[in-house]
Amino acid sequence: MERVVVLVDVQNIYYTTKQAYNCNFDYNAFWKKVTANRQVVKAIAYAIDRGDEKQRQFQNILRAIGFEVKLKPLIQRVDGTAKGNWDIGITLDAMEYAKESDIVVLASGDGDFDLLINKIHKDYDAWVEVYGVPKYTSVALVNSASKFIPVDSELLLKKDIR
Repeated sequence: MERVVVLVDVQNIYYTTKQAYNCNFDYNAFWKKVTANRQVVKAIAYAIDRGDEKQRQFQNILRAIGFEVKLKPLIQRVDGTAKGNWDIGITLDAMEYAKESDIVVLASGDGDFDLLINKIHKDYDAWVEVYGVPKYTSVALVNSASKFIPVDSELLLKKDIR
């Protein structure tokens, strides 16, 4: 059985699916797809903690699915802008767990990760699957992946039709 590590850039996936489809990402469908016939070495969802109840409920859903949830506080800058970024944390964990895995799954469209993917290929000879919204996924990231899987209707929560 193939060993897989699953890493999700929650903010990136949230905003790109909202922008492209006006829907939410279906984490249950994603989990079923990426873990089918695979042994999960580690699964981490990286999120920004704003401290609200709805977000805590969402984080608990992620935990119930099987993800470890790593949180980082939202940084409010003096100029009024906000920052919340997990790129370095995702990179460090990917490097740590790639050596124990046959497959690294990264859910993000962030082009900064193309260097990480190239390093994982070179140093660990691991297969890297990237899940991202096509319209908002960096071409460099798509090109560096062993396989790019578009986030489309199969991985979106269906809107409640009444």
